[in-house]
Amino acid sequence: MNVGLYQSAASLSALERWQDAVAQNITSNQVTGYKKQTVQLASYYSGEIQGDESQRVGDGGATPVYYPAANLGISFANGENMPTRRDFDFALGGPGFFQLQAEDGRTFYTRNGSFATTPELDLVNHSGFAVLGDGGNPIKLQPGGGAVTVDTNGQIRQNGAIIGQMEIVRFENNHALVDLGGGLFAASEGQEPEVLDEPDILQGHLEQANIQPLREMVDLVSIARAYEANQKIISHRDELMKQTLEKLG
Repeated sequence: MNVGLYQSAASLSALERWQDAVAQNITSNQVTGYKKQTVQLASYYSGEIQGDESQRVGDGGATPVYYPAANLGISFANGENMPTRRDFDFALGGPGFFQLQAEDGRTFYTRNGSFATTPELDLVNHSGFAVLGDGGNPIKLQPGGGAVTVDTNGQIRQNGAIIGQMEIVRFENNHALVDLGGGLFAASEGQEPEVLDEPDILQGHLEQANIQPLREMVDLVSIARAYEANQKIISHRDELMKQTLEKLG
């Protein structure tokens, strides 16, 4: 068994996963509240191979074999909050998520606070999902109620009168959330959100993606070089195998 050949092939697969994550980050750089996909390169144990006495190591009398792999994750670090001066743009100065409800009743979570109102004065996101307030109820503005203001704790006012509360939640382990793409998440089974008492909401701001495009471009160059090196290794081992077979007849 040509272990080195399989290790190089596994390296190509890991590099492809890394490249896909970097490409996704670059294309999502302008998505409000987007969270960067991360890649951790690691190796996993895949048994042992037996050799002659001169090749054996350790007490086990065999050589352990490891294969490279790429483990995907998400960075939940906050992006930069940029002012927009629009009444229905919101950002979070700390941890937490806005709550959204789809038409089928499912609840989603996001850091993208770019909202709007429907003709019925419901507060929704760009996909038409209702923004949830206190008690998990959709936020509805008052007809003829005037300008809307939201303070840092989430109290919603129209012409100075409190009409509702924007409810921000957090999770004990963000990495257990299900990534639905585009900065949208769902809670995994058994996860229960906790309502934040002091969510630090910033009206008239939007959180940018937590991505550094230059860093992603550098990673692309590193991936391309590593991919090329592994291709050369595979070609070299393939040529050696060919020559060996020819000599053995």
